[in-house]
Amino acid sequence: MRAVPFIGATALVGALFAIPAQAAPVLAAAAAPPDIAVANVKAHLNQLQSIATANGGNRAHGRPGYLASVTYVKGLLDAAGFTTQQQSFTYNGATGYNLIADWPGGDTSDTVMIGAHLDSVTAGPGINDNGSGSAANLEVALAVARTGFQPTRHLRFGWWGAEELGLRGSTAYVNSLSSAQKAAIGAYLNFDMVASPNPGYFLYDGDNSDGTGAGPGPAGSAEIEDTLEAYFASIGVPTRGTDFDGRSDYGPFISAGIPAGGIFTGAEGRKTSAQVSLWGGTTGAFDPCYHAACDTIANLNDTALDRNSDAIASAVWSLSSGTVPPPTGETVYSDTFETATGWTTNAGGTDTATLGQFERGDPAATTSGVATQLGTTVSGSNDLVTGAAAGASAGANDVDGGATTVRSPAITLPTGTLSLSFSWYLAHLNNATSGDYFRVRVISGTTTTTVFTQAGAASNRAAAWQTATVNLSAYAGQSIRLQVEAADTGTASLVEAAVDNVTITRA
Repeated sequence: MRAVPFIGATALVGALFAIPAQAAPVLAAAAAPPDIAVANVKAHLNQLQSIATANGGNRAHGRPGYLASVTYVKGLLDAAGFTTQQQSFTYNGATGYNLIADWPGGDTSDTVMIGAHLDSVTAGPGINDNGSGSAANLEVALAVARTGFQPTRHLRFGWWGAEELGLRGSTAYVNSLSSAQKAAIGAYLNFDMVASPNPGYFLYDGDNSDGTGAGPGPAGSAEIEDTLEAYFASIGVPTRGTDFDGRSDYGPFISAGIPAGGIFTGAEGRKTSAQVSLWGGTTGAFDPCYHAACDTIANLNDTALDRNSDAIASAVWSLSSGTVPPPTGETVYSDTFETATGWTTNAGGTDTATLGQFERGDPAATTSGVATQLGTTVSGSNDLVTGAAAGASAGANDVDGGATTVRSPAITLPTGTLSLSFSWYLAHLNNATSGDYFRVRVISGTTTTTVFTQAGAASNRAAAWQTATVNLSAYAGQSIRLQVEAADTGTASLVEAAVDNVTITRA
């Protein structure tokens, strides 16, 4: 296949992003982070692939493909209104380059910095390692310009050279800073390999709560981890901690006492069976093409790239604008369904479903064109699910014949501002109807109130974990029960539903 032609940076800005070549906009700060289009991120990756193809198959330190990569990124940022600096350093007798891009505005004594290494190994083009992090950061930076984002803290982006030779570029940058300049960086976010083809979702373990002993990051690192973790929780994707083990460009920053964090989807290590249960995929390597010639544009997981690009934007917006979600506060009630805690099926004696009744169990995955029941839970092994067993076919243990309910034990609520959150999904095929449903109700005394509902439709709806939040402040000081319901009101519909991680908190 003919290589994708290289498009000049200025032309690509006009063609894809319509960002005027002018000074930074003066629009009001964006209220929420934008959705980062994965197609835009992949457009950058295609350009990096083309650069490698045209320059001996790689973008390594001291090779023409690396400098061409820097030129490509710099052209886009200059046109978007960033102030850029191409910092040179020497290693192994060759000149390397870092690219630093500052977004005008914000408190420069309190800077949030976002970084990724732009070089590849000599063996291949390095599209996952680390074109993926470089391209995602680039598109987030362009989104900053496109939206006219004006955060309270100063924003700075960095693309590092010679990471593959021992963090040479990022080390040169940190060593070039005075003590005051280092102290002015309040957070460094590192994104190295965010689209591994067999991905995990690892966050650098700021407080060493999940790591294996490499130690926590400097004070403030836990806030970065918590911010990223909150985003993934909001989309129903579980994460796990990974140690600051010195393998990427956060190393010089944490050595200088700068708080750090970031995302990593895995390299040459092999995914365990437990991780397959958590994230899907196989027990092979997270990236079978790690440091190899096959790390090309084909060596990507688009879902991971999409999720992680949005997570980067969410963290940048939150951390730089002072809108980090507050702590969840006091936990009033929590159930992950790993043990039996008193939830009762058909507690009211009103259920009509003949199959697929709610139960607490370890679910088996089923599919019928789309995923109909997920074999992975949000946490642990169990959830509340309509017929946990797979059966002989996808329709063997789905909800049939009417409604199924499962009710919590009594929950005594304190006074104050209360929130209910839970992970859920409703799946059905195109033989479903609007009469089918998933819903959550609150029972208080003799009154039952629906607080969340999702109706079915005559279309395929794949099972996918989502998170919902409901204000329960109206029930403060009362004793309540929660009731989860699902129904198949048709004779031929295939309907499945599940719930996990039910939590009530007080602000």
